[in-house]
Amino acid sequence: MSNTDELLVAISAAVESERSNQMSLTVVVGGAVITGRLAPEAVWRERVAEVLKDSDRLGPFSDVFARGTRSSQPEPPTHLHFHLARILQGSLGIPETGGMYRVAIKDVSAWTVGDFSYIDH
Repeated sequence: MSNTDELLVAISAAVESERSNQMSLTVVVGGAVITGRLAPEAVWRERVAEVLKDSDRLGPFSDVFARGTRSSQPEPPTHLHFHLARILQGSLGIPETGGMYRVAIKDVSAWTVGDFSYIDH
């Protein structure tokens, strides 16, 4: 059993409580490097539901994401919810435009603040 990184849980909780999508993060999960911005779970679910709803084949699944969102989060977060995220493969980011990923915090083996397209003005 792996130990959950308390600092990563605290970062995720801050994103959830502030309802912000500006926290950039890069994580290593199962050898894959994922980089992007964190979003609150409710916002992430809403966005995924919107994308699925517009699909002829996947539209019925949009309700799975739209329902079951938590109005409050009494327990510590267990997952990171990325948007505008890419899986890094060599010098490429897949997909180029960024995607929506849900990552279990307990599966993160390494992480750093920021993403590889992050520019601090």
